[in-house]
Amino acid sequence: MKNIRVIAEGPIGRITLARPDKKNALDRAMADELAEALFALSESPPVRVVAIDGEGPDFCAGADLVALDKMLDAPRQAQLDDAQALGHVFHTIRRMEKPVVALVRGRAYAGGAGLATACDIVLAHEEARFSYPEITIGFVPAMVMTLLRRSVGEKHAFDLVSTGRVMKAEEARSIGLVSRVFPGAEFHASAEAVLNQLADAPLSAMAATKTLFYKLDTLSFIDAISAGIVANADARATPAFREGVKRFTNRNKEGK
Repeated sequence: MKNIRVIAEGPIGRITLARPDKKNALDRAMADELAEALFALSESPPVRVVAIDGEGPDFCAGADLVALDKMLDAPRQAQLDDAQALGHVFHTIRRMEKPVVALVRGRAYAGGAGLATACDIVLAHEEARFSYPEITIGFVPAMVMTLLRRSVGEKHAFDLVSTGRVMKAEEARSIGLVSRVFPGAEFHASAEAVLNQLADAPLSAMAATKTLFYKLDTLSFIDAISAGIVANADARATPAFREGVKRFTNRNKEGK
């Protein structure tokens, strides 16, 4: 792969956006490679969690505007196909049973902010910056809005997409876009601790949790509770749950 690097280190699969000369800008080739890598890691039995980061000082500065400039006169079907490539990445992240974590340093702008938002968890360096500036060049953060509204709510989301303003990491955390912010000197170690904690979780429980978590988007309250009842009962039959309960009860017997 030319635009990304993919490494599986035991239970942690790592995808690095590798176009630092372009601030890791997204183009069709990178989107296709991302989708391929995500699928491969989702199907790899040893991998339990996937991390996405960027080479160089920035996570991802957004869409590759040079590539978009070359497509200005392309037919509508070509435009749809190009947009679908990034949409496929977002779909893949959401459908995967394994958690996907964005490790954001530097700028995460436009499609880069969208990629981070699509991940299940966003861990940000204290100097990270987030922005959805598409409107400033007459564009629309079309797919990103679906993700953003679910993360931060209507008022925050519309403010961000209608102004394109830049947010510091701590503000992004305060509105729900970022999961956690770590000081620069501690970022790597703290992010690794989170990845290892996720990797240590029972695979069956993590898969069931992520699947149900996003399924709730499509269900009414009553249907969501009903789906939860089924998932609860199914989880009780897994070896991981049985072993977990026995460990807990044994510790209590031993007074620990």
